[in-house]
Amino acid sequence: MSEVLFYHLQGRTLESVVCDLLEKSLERGWRVVVQTGSAERRDALDSYLWTYREDSFLPHGTGADGEAETQPIFLTDGQDNPNFANVRFLVDRADAPDLTPYERAVFIFDGNDEQSIGDARMRWREAKAAGHAVTYWQENERGGFTKKA
Repeated sequence: MSEVLFYHLQGRTLESVVCDLLEKSLERGWRVVVQTGSAERRDALDSYLWTYREDSFLPHGTGADGEAETQPIFLTDGQDNPNFANVRFLVDRADAPDLTPYERAVFIFDGNDEQSIGDARMRWREAKAAGHAVTYWQENERGGFTKKA
């Protein structure tokens, strides 16, 4: 079964948290697919990853770039996994595929949006029912995350 993590944002932006988590994933040698809730969000995240910091680079691509299987980070608004990722990030209430093939799945949700909170609760119940190991991380006042469950 997969390890499924839920990150509850309260102050930081999705982009800043995703970038931090993607950097950590690459440091661990993981391949990642990031699934967004829409093509517009995928494209915005794609643009952001190219410019988010002058001293860092997150190698990534989308379906428009071709050679998806070579990308360490692949951005999609679908349930595909063309880069054979072992970690899947789900943002903006993206519909989760079967999480069993992944070592880790990461749901990132906006704690200031009731729909996002409701969706995260539903995904939590689904992941638990499927037998995945689930943990819940809430953003703290320092901008880090504290494990709550």
